[in-house]
Amino acid sequence: MAPFPNDTDYFGDASRSWMINFRVSDLDAMVEELRASNIDVAVDPESYPNGRFARLHDPEGNPIELWQPKEAEGE
Repeated sequence: MAPFPNDTDYFGDASRSWMINFRVSDLDAMVEELRASNIDVAVDPESYPNGRFARLHDPEGNPIELWQPKEAEGE
């Protein structure tokens, strides 16, 4: 866990100051399942040294991040 500065725009909305981050073993399968349920998910096209990410929001607009660690890619 790492804190962000008070003025960060990482959460997408200045009124949001936190997010839930879920570790997943297969990001593509999770995104496919969510989209099949008509849930909007934005997949970051970049693969980072620590893995891949996708973002969605709960019904109240709070951000949720999905993270597939690098070591889980290709499993």
